[in-house]
Amino acid sequence: MLDHLIRRATVVDGTGGPAYPADVGIRGGRIVVIAEPGTVTEEAVTREDADGLVLAPGFVDPHTHYDAQLFWDPYATPSMNHGVTTVAGGNCGFTLAPLHPDRPEDADYTRRMMSRVEGMALAALEEGVDWTWSTFREYLDALEGRIAVNAGFMVGHCALRRHVMGADAVGGQPTPAQLDAMLALFHDAMDAGAWGLSTTQSATHSDGDGEPVASRHARPEELLALSRAVGEHEGTQLEAIVAGCLDQFSDEEIDLLVDMTAAAGRPLNWNVLTIDAAVPERVPRQLIPSERARAAGGRIVALTMPILTPMNMSLGTFCALNLIPGWGDILALPVPERIERLRDPATRAEMLRRADSKEAGVFRRLANFGRYVIGDTYSAANEGLSGRVVNDIAAERGQDPFHCLVEICAADDLRTVLWPMPTDNDPDSWALRQRTWEHEDVMLGGSDAGAHLDRMCGAPYTTRFLGDCLRGRKLLPLPTAVRMLTDDPARLFGLRERGRIEEGFHADLVLFDPERIDAGPATLVHDLPGDSPRLDSKAIGIVSVRVNGVETLRDDKVTGAVPGTVLRSGRDTRTVSTA
Repeated sequence: MLDHLIRRATVVDGTGGPAYPADVGIRGGRIVVIAEPGTVTEEAVTREDADGLVLAPGFVDPHTHYDAQLFWDPYATPSMNHGVTTVAGGNCGFTLAPLHPDRPEDADYTRRMMSRVEGMALAALEEGVDWTWSTFREYLDALEGRIAVNAGFMVGHCALRRHVMGADAVGGQPTPAQLDAMLALFHDAMDAGAWGLSTTQSATHSDGDGEPVASRHARPEELLALSRAVGEHEGTQLEAIVAGCLDQFSDEEIDLLVDMTAAAGRPLNWNVLTIDAAVPERVPRQLIPSERARAAGGRIVALTMPILTPMNMSLGTFCALNLIPGWGDILALPVPERIERLRDPATRAEMLRRADSKEAGVFRRLANFGRYVIGDTYSAANEGLSGRVVNDIAAERGQDPFHCLVEICAADDLRTVLWPMPTDNDPDSWALRQRTWEHEDVMLGGSDAGAHLDRMCGAPYTTRFLGDCLRGRKLLPLPTAVRMLTDDPARLFGLRERGRIEEGFHADLVLFDPERIDAGPATLVHDLPGDSPRLDSKAIGIVSVRVNGVETLRDDKVTGAVPGTVLRSGRDTRTVSTA
């Protein structure tokens, strides 16, 4: 007897092939029958009519930071609401394990680092996670059996360094004995099922003390030793972030990425390729590492988002504005002093100069302050300004846009929410994205879901992208779009029997209405531990999500089931050839 039968669905199977009508039967968490509609005679415990609905493989998000959130939110919301059934975590060099058992202060350091660098509410990290593990295996075991999605995790380089070197991880270099200890710790994590190594050397990544995070101090020989260790384990990967990921790689960064993937003999992915027709030289430059890696026996894959991610800003709390060169020191001042500096014309002029300079790289996109829209306000002086464009308000007041923005924020003690309007929403940029998505070393993803919770909302990229393909710009046919969200990332990670609708595969499935599928607007909600805020977005048109055959969501409501699996390298992943 079947556990469940989905009848008369339009199957888009993840291979990129044409859609076809079928009945799909599930038993024991697997797809066991795919047949012409009306031909399945086996009885089923439950069944549903999917006439007019699309059945696709569950979506795979290749870049998330759900490492902490899964402990208080096993449903990985809102990703699962938007059809995601498998998430890759432990990215950018940051993980919650291993933790040194004799240094309880390391957990506090990790919490403060994650709060600063990944925008996770400190109260949520303190109240929502029990922090009882020390080894990476214990961390994975703590999640086993209590999550609704499938999740795999890289090992964060910062945690490895901190465990072995203590406070010297920031600023120091390992002795030969410490490097050996780091490698032994890393092998233990890989034996436990870690997917591979993640690391960062990005100048935007600082810890809770404002210092460069531990992995930024690693020299190439340390990175290459760890990369070679990755290659000694089945079904493993590399993920790396360098400063040039945000704009354009330096020659030294290209050399490093190519050397790492070649040393490991494993794919390396990086995040995120920003595509803008106003900077036509960026995409060719960012794909040079991929070309060189193939020649060196490796593979480098660029992740890119197929939507413009909703993102808010504030002069009062840490956000992307802090990462503009020269802005961080001013925006880190106590609020009264910060307001005083921001009101100084010379300071504003210098800030504008730095924001529009070449050194600002991709953050130049944030420098057109007249195009910002005012979000939530908190004072009588700002009543009626929510939803208005700064240019219009500035014209009424006879101020330049940045001065106007500063005065609005100052009236709210810098709590004002700001929404920058994208500068790359033009037809030429979308045409360039369409062409870039077709490149063999470019993959859709990079949501950062689980991080920057009150500042951005990338999790709905799956539904918004499909809605755009079906009813918006129609840049891709539906089978191609689904393949890019399912089979492509599943194959990159070597996931065993996932990413397609095929007999014998795990029944990770999403059923949706092609006439409605979309994502609602990003709204601020307070539903994290400690009443902390985050941006959320409702899924539209998702009828059902199944993970390992069990329904986890129906009509945007979680069912309470937790059938997800902690996906472990080797057991649940196979080695992906870089040849």
